[in-house]
Amino acid sequence: MKRKEVMLEEVLGSKPRVRILKVIAQLGVLNVSEIARRVGLNYVVTNKHLKLLEEEGIIQQKTYGRIRMYKFNENSLKAKAVRDLIDIWERTGTQ
Repeated sequence: MKRKEVMLEEVLGSKPRVRILKVIAQLGVLNVSEIARRVGLNYVVTNKHLKLLEEEGIIQQKTYGRIRMYKFNENSLKAKAVRDLIDIWERTGTQ
């Protein structure tokens, strides 16, 4: 079965997803519970957002036993573009 194409607007049009991306950009590698706590979402909702971001290749998961850790996918042009956008946005502030 072919995977549904996800539009840029769908990925970046969600405030919770943008908050998740910002937290990962700022802190690097985090587990699901820590991401959920930092962005103020419950575990299930956070997991849903992480799954979409992973399917798009923006983040990647590494499993250590039962712990799933997430970070930006260093081999993805999408991930680099999103990370660059966050970095520029944070650096320029409200200019």
